[in-house]
This record gives sequence, structure tokens and C-alpha cells, in this order.
Amino acid sequence: MTLPMTVPAPGLPARVRIHEVGPRDGLQNEKGTVPTEVKAEFVRRLADAGLTTIEATSFVHPKWVPQLADAEELFPLVGDLPVALPVLVPNERGLDRALALGARRVAVFASATESFAKANLNRTVDEALAMFEPVVARAKASGVHVRGYLSMCFGDPWEGAVPVPQVVKVCKALLDMGCDELSLGDTIGVATPGHVRALLTELTEQGTPVAALGVHFHDTYGQALANTYAALEHGVTTVDASAGGLGGCPYAKSATGNLATEDLVWMLRGLGIDTGVDLDRLVATSAWMAEQLGRPSPSRTVRALSHKEQ
Repeated sequence: MTLPMTVPAPGLPARVRIHEVGPRDGLQNEKGTVPTEVKAEFVRRLADAGLTTIEATSFVHPKWVPQLADAEELFPLVGDLPVALPVLVPNERGLDRALALGARRVAVFASATESFAKANLNRTVDEALAMFEPVVARAKASGVHVRGYLSMCFGDPWEGAVPVPQVVKVCKALLDMGCDELSLGDTIGVATPGHVRALLTELTEQGTPVAALGVHFHDTYGQALANTYAALEHGVTTVDASAGGLGGCPYAKSATGNLATEDLVWMLRGLGIDTGVDLDRLVATSAWMAEQLGRPSPSRTVRALSHKEQ
């Protein structure tokens, strides 16, 4: 395999933890249903490639995300893996389902904007936060790690640009209710590096530790890696990505694929930043998954390296 020349840049983290979202965020937007056995194999191959945090599934009602209706069947098939397997829970019922299967990491998903809160959760921002409070409290009481996803941190398809103070306010609410970690989502991919720096600066100036922050960029306008680099410069060490660049958002039609994990690993390797990921195995995994889905991988790195091997 061709690998990038390693040329470290000053001021960047020595290691980045990749929060792999392919099995959940990547597959939830598929038109067809992926067989449970294929999903389980996908998770296992990702773990074998060295990813240590793999978001396995979602305990949302099947009516809303039918592609992940098999959460109860899937989780036991991968629960023995020696990796963190966070799952999405929308409410207390979802938490009950996850805890019953032994999940030790859960995530709730809020919105920085009223329009998306209505589209995604059929609630106002405040109503959604009120719904999550008992979920977070019960999860913490059970010794479970809680991640808070925040969508539309940079732009909203209905409201346009989202003011930084508006995002910071919802971030603070999620942290105050007990979330261990926040994932700042650029759901429709409109962020640029200056905007990323502005939000991270405001959050840290308001007292949010950078260690509690992760970033989740979509590559709609080709800015995901540039935005990730800006976050690294600010000290962020948790980056969400999706193997093969799979995914989007079923409630925001302008949202295209997530940042591809392979593209992220290629950049980080070139910068001398450790991820623990075997790029060969990861590319092979995404190429295999693309075959299961019946279409080429959107990841530029997967396409480039797969072509070289032919």
C-alpha cells in the first residue's frame, strides 16, 4: 500500500481517538435494509482494523429508523468485542432497551436549532432537553458513559447560519445535565475552518474543557478535513468519522456523507498523529461493505488504494 510521507505539524495532538459511526450513522440512511449478520460482520471488521470506539446501533423506535430496527438482535452479536460500543437512545424506553442488553455507553441527540428539533424530534429545543434529562440521569446512575450529540452547530437548512452563542447555550445545557462528552455536528456540511475555530474558542472560554469535545463533520462542500484540522489545532482529540464515508441524515435532506474514516486516517498518518488504525484492514473493510451495499465507496482514499491494488 502507498502511504503518505509523515511530516508532523507543530501544535497538534499526538493521538486522536476516532469515534466510528459507520454502523449506526452510516447505515441509518440506507434505502434498503442491511442484514443483521452483515452489520455484525461490519462492526467486527472495524474492530479488527484497530478502531476502539464503534457506534453499533440505535434504540430509536423502528417506525422512525427502520434500517436499525434490529438493535436487539445486533448488539448481542458484537457485545463480546473488546471495544467501546456506544448506542443511540432517544428516550427512557430506548435507554431501558439498551441497558437490558448490557450497553455501557449511550448517546442522546439534541439540536442547536428549533427547526431541526421539530423535524427530528417533534419537539422544541427546550422540550427535547427536558426529555433527555431523566435519560442522562438514569444512565449516569447506572455508571454508563453518556455522549451528547448536537446537530446543526454551524448551519441549518431552514434557518441558515446558526449563531455561535445559540450553540454554546445548548452545549452548556447538555453538559450541565451530566453528559460526559459532546459531539459538535456539522449536519449539512456548511462549516468552514474559521467558523469551527470561533465555536471552539467560545466554548472553551465559557469553561468547557476541550477534552469533553468531539467534532462530527459532513463533507457536503468538501470541507470536512479542513474543519477537522482546525479542530485539531484547537486541541480536540476526538473525531467522528464513518468507514467508507457512509451516511447522511434522514431528517435533513441536504446532508450528504460523513467524513470518511479512511480519508481522516490518511491525513492523520501524514501528520504523524497516532490513531491505532490499520489502514489496509480499514480500506478492505469499507471495500467489502461497498460490495454488500452494491455501490462504490464514496471515500477517496478507499477508491485510490483499491485501484492501486487491482
